[in-house]
Amino acid sequence: MAAALFARWTESHVDRPDIDSAGLGEAGQPPPVEVLEVMTRRGIDLSGHRSVTLSAPLVGDAGLIIGMSLRHVQESMLLDPSSWQRTFRLKELVRLGEYIGPRLPGQDLATWVGAAQGDRKRDSLAHYSPADDVADPFGGPFAGYEDTAVELDDLLGRLAVLMWPPR
Repeated sequence: MAAALFARWTESHVDRPDIDSAGLGEAGQPPPVEVLEVMTRRGIDLSGHRSVTLSAPLVGDAGLIIGMSLRHVQESMLLDPSSWQRTFRLKELVRLGEYIGPRLPGQDLATWVGAAQGDRKRDSLAHYSPADDVADPFGGPFAGYEDTAVELDDLLGRLAVLMWPPR
């Protein structure tokens, strides 16, 4: 859901990076029926999507890694320890981005991400706080999928405005 929503938020930006999705589950799985319905209501067809398992090459090639939970960030770090400075939880990146402000004219995305990284320490991964996690609705009621989609759409819209501020 997150990759598709972010792609929609950023589709008109010429310097938009490739947006890929990977997770911790088995590769090749279709989205749950609830995801298909929630996204169809938003005009996004995910019927052809199949899951991709997070891997070291995917992490190593990514300019920015956005996880929904601390576990996603930790797994990325285990696969490629050098990914630390470009790996964030979505809520964390939005919070940090709103603190530092939108990307400046002429500033590339990597520099803005570096500014968001700031003095953030790797050992913060040892201290779990659910405040920066997006709830995973998998296996729960339909309302949970809808709530997650609403939250993701809000967070990703805010992130898109931070990364590509209106001129």
